Amino acid sequence: MCGLFGALYHPHLASVDIDNFAKKALSALDHRGPDDSGTWKDSSSRIILGHTRLSILDLTEAGHQPMESACSRYMLVFNGEIYNHISLRKDLDGTNPPPIWRGHSDTETLLACFASWGISKTLERVTGMFAFALWDRFEQRLFLGRDRFGEKPLYYGWSEGSFIFASELKAIRSFNGLNNQIDRNVLSLYMQFMYVPTPYSIYKNIYKLESGCLLEIDQSEFYSVPTQTPFAPLNFKGLSIRRWYDLYSVAKNGTNSLFTDESEALKTLEDTLLDSVRSQLISDVPIGAFLSGGVDSSIIVALMQKLSTHPIKTFSIGFDEGSYNEAHYAKAVAQHLGTNHHELYVSPKDAMSVIPNLPDLYDEPFADSSQIPTFLVSQLARQKVTVSLSGDGGDELFGGYNRYLWGKLIWNKFQWLPLSLRKVLGATMHSLPTSTWDSLGKLLPNKYTATLLGDKVHRMGHRLQTIESLDDLYFSLVAEGYQDIDIVQGSRKTLLKTRLDEVNPVLGALGSEQRMMLWDSLTYLTDDILTKVDRAAMGVSLETRIPFLDHNVVDLAWRVPLNMKIRDGTSKWLLRQVLYQYVPRELIERPKAGFAIPVGQWLRGPLRDWAEDLLDLKQIELDGYFNANLVRKRWDEHLSGRYMWTNFLWSILMFNAWLRNNR
Repeated sequence: MCGLFGALYHPHLASVDIDNFAKKALSALDHRGPDDSGTWKDSSSRIILGHTRLSILDLTEAGHQPMESACSRYMLVFNGEIYNHISLRKDLDGTNPPPIWRGHSDTETLLACFASWGISKTLERVTGMFAFALWDRFEQRLFLGRDRFGEKPLYYGWSEGSFIFASELKAIRSFNGLNNQIDRNVLSLYMQFMYVPTPYSIYKNIYKLESGCLLEIDQSEFYSVPTQTPFAPLNFKGLSIRRWYDLYSVAKNGTNSLFTDESEALKTLEDTLLDSVRSQLISDVPIGAFLSGGVDSSIIVALMQKLSTHPIKTFSIGFDEGSYNEAHYAKAVAQHLGTNHHELYVSPKDAMSVIPNLPDLYDEPFADSSQIPTFLVSQLARQKVTVSLSGDGGDELFGGYNRYLWGKLIWNKFQWLPLSLRKVLGATMHSLPTSTWDSLGKLLPNKYTATLLGDKVHRMGHRLQTIESLDDLYFSLVAEGYQDIDIVQGSRKTLLKTRLDEVNPVLGALGSEQRMMLWDSLTYLTDDILTKVDRAAMGVSLETRIPFLDHNVVDLAWRVPLNMKIRDGTSKWLLRQVLYQYVPRELIERPKAGFAIPVGQWLRGPLRDWAEDLLDLKQIELDGYFNANLVRKRWDEHLSGRYMWTNFLWSILMFNAWLRNNR
């Protein structure tokens, strides 16, 4: 796991300016690669590449980057891991003439594949997570590539006539005093999703390369800054982007060849997951796993332990607040599997110690509050290991989120009501304070209890007043629904397009639950879950690996019919059948809670002074990004307990903290 940066720089920039950029970018990305660093520059071609290295495979100088191919044609900087690089090496050894290897790093393998097979064939054959920049000296072409699901980040864009790219925005901000403006239209998207969705960044003319995409620049034809946004695909003179991995096609192919035999599906799933975990255990440094005690992380840990000859190291976070604490479940699973388990209990004081670091850690506004425990569990793991496996991706692939279970059920119960009556019902649900709904929830049987019931009831009340279809319900569940409020000053009234707005015939052929899973895999997984894990882990120089996102597992997941994913109100049914071969059912079966923290309660208590400072009315008015009176009104309502504005407020707070950090 590493950090990369580079630029095709404008002729007017002096060599000293480029050298200073490299020095600052290396420093900005040091946390992603504290073990080694390097730069390479070709003044005649006006290109520079840089890299910071976290050594995982081949800890020697043979793994140093930027790396030159044996044929001298290519220069590469690479962030990630190629899990099948050993088998790729064996294939390359069969070529004539075979490569002469200098070491055993996967970077060298990837570079040799590019040189022998070309970029397209190599991308089709690799299994792994990656972002890379490849310079072709012979054809004067630059290639930027990103893995199938966007596990590794890659930003690119323009500043003062130069094309720049990096793993994180902080490195791009190092470029010659970058002064690109904040994009208010993107800020509106952030307030919708609580993250900045691909392909946008918070800055104008800076973008994220979409997952599964390859950007190519022909320097001989490349000039100027494009006037259009880069939304799929961007093509203008000298630059093009193509999608080399298409999840729509995977979904179509999978649903056209569904499993019909449950025993076959179960055996194939276990074998495929086992192969994925086995491939991701390659490492020259200590390796462990995050363990929440839920289905996804437990199955990854169970398979790791099956493949290991000694107790693997596992890591969990707990909370002092009992209603949020699941650490005891993780501990029970760890004890059953015989892992070497480590846990840390989080207090409001622990959270407060992390919060000042979040703006720098996440580098652009990001408001999934589980970023805090994710950072803390990464910090805990880094004390013992350099690599940690994660159970992320299981929900999107195998039907784990509550919206897949309840979305259609809720819509079927209310769709027959005229919109006018739904509005009355929704307003009635809003009329009781969230605290009252929370109190009523305590009277329900255990199987119907839910954390933050009042907040959920209020959200449903809002949706009943606005949604007109099942797809509308989904969109309201993944967005905060603030597009009807002029919260961002100076933004356009209609939102910019995202991948949720794409029209593809595959969507129409899928059932509602499958559409939700596909949309989540294209958006929420990449831009929230994977971003959260990457920044939190790399903030402490920890590599994370995600076995569920092996493309062979994803291919298989789309062959699993819906009734093997969701059955009788049970999510991830087929995954559970695999897990129950290793862990007793009673250790797993419980309501899904997620990796949340009680940030709404903390904002009323130990975090109140910090929040008050960032929600200062005069400062918000001075900054000019938000409707200050509305922000203060909702802050007051939240403090009183009348409404639970946690997500709205946390989004504002994370932006304001980020803004203050980057003035």
